[in-house]
Amino acid sequence: MNTGRTAFAQIMDHVPLHDFRKCVHRYRGDRRLRRFSCWDQFLSMAFAQLTYRESLRDIETCLRPMQSRLYHMGFRGQMFKSTLADANETRDWRIYADFAHILIQRARTLYAKDSFGVDLNQTAYAFDSTTTDLCLSLFPWARFRKHKAAVKLHTLIDLRGSIPCFIHITDGKVHDVNALDHLILEAGAFYMMDRGYIDFSRLYVITQSAAFFVTRAKRNMKFNHVSSQAVDKTTGLCSDQTIRLRGFYPSQNYPDVLRRIHYIDPETKKHLVFLTNNFSLPALTIAQLYKARWRVELFFKWIKQNLRIKTFYGTSENAVKTQIWIAITVYVLVALLKKERNISRSLNEILQILSISIFEKSDINQSLSENRSETESRLAGKQLLLITS
Repeated sequence: MNTGRTAFAQIMDHVPLHDFRKCVHRYRGDRRLRRFSCWDQFLSMAFAQLTYRESLRDIETCLRPMQSRLYHMGFRGQMFKSTLADANETRDWRIYADFAHILIQRARTLYAKDSFGVDLNQTAYAFDSTTTDLCLSLFPWARFRKHKAAVKLHTLIDLRGSIPCFIHITDGKVHDVNALDHLILEAGAFYMMDRGYIDFSRLYVITQSAAFFVTRAKRNMKFNHVSSQAVDKTTGLCSDQTIRLRGFYPSQNYPDVLRRIHYIDPETKKHLVFLTNNFSLPALTIAQLYKARWRVELFFKWIKQNLRIKTFYGTSENAVKTQIWIAITVYVLVALLKKERNISRSLNEILQILSISIFEKSDINQSLSENRSETESRLAGKQLLLITS
């Protein structure tokens, strides 16, 4: 129950502080620090994500006048722009990466029984990447092209709850398929990827790990037909074949048979050809699994629209990775808040409401369970009046 504590303090109640301190100790994050600790840094950056702050000066401008309230929100050090900038530059980003993974495991447990639209007992993952363009003169370590820089997030999400469980941050030059080498494969799980990840030697590693993949075949793929299974063409299925790759390198890289499924999407009438190493699921289920892969695209769209990962508060590699991992932590924290407090609103609605009530001393459950009309009127009250009669 809320006892006059701010909404921000109530959100941070969902953070396992003991686990955070273990992560800080692992990388000596607070070594020789007298004031602004790693916890203060995390709170400042989390505040920036929750309230859509655009810059370090913006963060300082919002927090400094609230100094009397900050102690009760968990802050112990004074907030200065230069202090936060130095912390982002020098404190190991792995502190926040490790802590994010702790929250991710907790969130995955809570969302383990959620449905994602496909009747499947095994764990299902979607793997993809998104690129954020940067200025080459400010981010020379992230060189992408001759006059351009970029940072790329290679992300694996659990389709139950759309929880990111693996993130690999690289510069823009790293090809998507190389990120497969960093995955720790789970036996029996399904991995959905687009055809940009087709590398038969790497796909064969998935097969040897007793895991399954579903991807789209390239148009110029050469193969030999081995056998066919009957399909119900009223469902959009055209064929269900067992094939073997043809050509010296493909056949050497993937010496086993593959399953090739031709499907016409009933909505778009688009012809899709899927490749998988699973021969037990119905062909229509394979098509539905690949369709669920779009959840990772929706995840990228959501975090780019609602969190600060397109513009960065610092220019070093450490500062960028720190900001990204704290943004991911905030995303998972909001997902935990939604599940643990049994909130029916979407993550987007929760963030919008929290962004304007972060300093309010009202119970979060009461704020987030208000009628939609009341909430919309509060949000509308924050907008500038553009037209007057």
